[in-house]
Amino acid sequence: MRTPSDIEIRELDRRAGDGFDVRLLWHPETNRVSVAVEDELYGGLFALEVDPGDALVAFRDPFAYASRDLSGRALAA
Repeated sequence: MRTPSDIEIRELDRRAGDGFDVRLLWHPETNRVSVAVEDELYGGLFALEVDPGDALVAFRDPFAYASRDLSGRALAA
């Protein structure tokens, strides 16, 4: 039987600086990894699902990872 603690998102690492709070998260139910970035100054928030092999790269520089990820995709007109 699953309990609520079995399916909670787990924070693997966290850092804050320059007005940003960056968290590396593991989703045990799906075994996926994501990076969540909060702009503490303006209140913005975004999250990226990342390949586990890229987790530390995305955690260290989520903006560069996001633009690298988007550059390979075609944009809808």
